[in-house]
Amino acid sequence: MDKLFNKKKIILIIGGGIAAYKSLDLIRLFKKQNCKIKVVITESGKKFVTPLSVASLSQNKVYQDIFDSEKEAEMDHISLSRWSDIILFAPATANSIAKLASGKADDLASTLILASNKQIILAPAMNVRMWLHKATQNNINKLLDFGYLSAGPSTGDMACGEYGEGKMSSPEQIYEFVKNYFSNRDIVKNKNLKALVTAGPTKEYIDPVRFITNNSSGKQGYEIANSLAKFGVETTLISGPSILKKPQNVNIIRVESADQMFIETKKALPVDIAVCTAAITDFKPTKYETKKIKKNNLNLNFKRNIDILEFLSKNNSQRPKLVVGFAAETNDILKFAKEKKNKKYCDWIVANDVSNPEIGFNSDYNAVSIICGDEVEIIEKNLKSHIANKIAKKIVNNFIQ
Repeated sequence: MDKLFNKKKIILIIGGGIAAYKSLDLIRLFKKQNCKIKVVITESGKKFVTPLSVASLSQNKVYQDIFDSEKEAEMDHISLSRWSDIILFAPATANSIAKLASGKADDLASTLILASNKQIILAPAMNVRMWLHKATQNNINKLLDFGYLSAGPSTGDMACGEYGEGKMSSPEQIYEFVKNYFSNRDIVKNKNLKALVTAGPTKEYIDPVRFITNNSSGKQGYEIANSLAKFGVETTLISGPSILKKPQNVNIIRVESADQMFIETKKALPVDIAVCTAAITDFKPTKYETKKIKKNNLNLNFKRNIDILEFLSKNNSQRPKLVVGFAAETNDILKFAKEKKNKKYCDWIVANDVSNPEIGFNSDYNAVSIICGDEVEIIEKNLKSHIANKIAKKIVNNFIQ
């Protein structure tokens, strides 16, 4: 018996498709490893496998209806999602993927997933043309941006007689995918990895009513903190002024000025990972006026703010094992980013073009280049959540490989 699976709680959603029969073998594989399985069957799924056969294999009640008069008070879509360690949807049809991507919740399966705070793993299964259709690709990419994982599909002969990508992965392949997921989570958990993420702008007050700042929303930093937490990293987010909601399972500390952010950064040490996405205002007034400065008496002098990225990179006593900086540039992006990396002594630097309003400050999208040593990894324009997942995965892989 594999200790990784011992007493793990898995929700299996069986969708409608000829590949649904493979889900019965999945139940057998997980039960052999002493997993606890609860199964939800969609209406179309019942056309291919019977609730009786599923109940016999899972040795548990089969959930079918969002409105169960016998368990009305328990709210199955909530209680099930909180009970589980993961939710596995196999097979996930083109229609199911489209429904999830649109946020619909019109049956137990879709309502359960929408209400879940656990990892969702999809096992897509459909005809090759359906899988390759732009609509399906847009939908699956949208779900991946949300943080869903996809086990497959694979390429092979299909029940319809055609050949190509879209075939549901075998039960053994899905089993290994889930095993790797738990393995990576356990490695991260056992390493007790801690991360610090700075995000958003800072405000540098001139007088009680005026301040210097920039247009950063903090969206990319918030998404990175959220992604790291999903990987099981204990994450602290130090945020400048932002209207964004606190990410789940993330400790957040809100500040205004660069000095406040620096103080909280020092308090958060030691950490294993530091990701400095904050757009800290480079300068602050040499003197703060306690009373509003009159227009005809405005004479300002400035001094440089503390450089938190440089402080972390050169902090010999409590330097994080991995320091990742961000370079927001408007021209010669890679050139200036590489210069910044060398000057600040950070391990990686993530460069992005803030002159483009489609991927700059306040946008939901970004496009970045991750500079690590002599290598440059380019991530094309995508949602900041997608960019964050890529960066977080690269960070975690740096510690588990």
